[in-house]
Amino acid sequence: MRQGLTIGEFATLTQLSVRTLRRYHESGLLEPAVVDRFTGYRYYSAEQIPPAQVIHRLRQLDVPLAEVRSILRADDPQRRAELIDGHLRRLEQELDRTRSAVVSLRQLLHPDPNDLRVELRTVAARTVAAISDHVALDDAVAWYDTAMAELDAAFPPAERTGPPGGRYANELFTDGAGAMTVFRAVRCPAASGRIQVVELPATDLAIAVHAGPHDDIDVTYGRLGAWVVAHALAVDGPINETYLAGPRDTPIRDRWRTEIGWPVFRVTPPGNLAHQLAD
Repeated sequence: MRQGLTIGEFATLTQLSVRTLRRYHESGLLEPAVVDRFTGYRYYSAEQIPPAQVIHRLRQLDVPLAEVRSILRADDPQRRAELIDGHLRRLEQELDRTRSAVVSLRQLLHPDPNDLRVELRTVAARTVAAISDHVALDDAVAWYDTAMAELDAAFPPAERTGPPGGRYANELFTDGAGAMTVFRAVRCPAASGRIQVVELPATDLAIAVHAGPHDDIDVTYGRLGAWVVAHALAVDGPINETYLAGPRDTPIRDRWRTEIGWPVFRVTPPGNLAHQLAD
């Protein structure tokens, strides 16, 4: 009487090699349904195919064996799903970091000297609705998303008078944590919950527009900083960003536009601005 699928047949069905199946048996990760006590041959049941395929996919995603074992031993399907979801989120974060690094490196390796335009602009004082906090750099994106969602909920489109923006303390970048403020210009700013009415002072900025998603925004930051060194005196103050178009406006990433404003003290008179920009 046939005892089940041979290890070779099972390996073919699950795309796990015979050597791998033996290793999983020895580690207790995936034990055969039957081991012939005379020959030592391993036999597997058809019911073991789905768990083996799960193992195969998890290992393709570099899930550690100990974590795979925890997933398989979880009796509650919801708990199994939560464990897998947790690892998938970590993988997605790694993919985001990898994509950002690849895009930045391509920009650095093949720069276009003609695609950076810098404007010197005096931004007038404004009264805005804002949310501020001391934030770790690693948490900045998540904090921004939450804070901006609160502002959007409090002030619908009819009440807004301009694009949203942010002001980020130098310490956020130099020390890995610092003050973050996101804000919206609205008709009638009002405090509510974390939202405060904030007076933004007038400031002189060197402004460059970053096109597309923020995967390579560090390259634009670097090029703007180099321009500032060559044309103006940088001053101590928060970096300004204005989100002219973003994911809240269009799902087409190539259409996203972010103004980066670097606080400056002008070295040359405003009348020489055209000459500065041409250099």
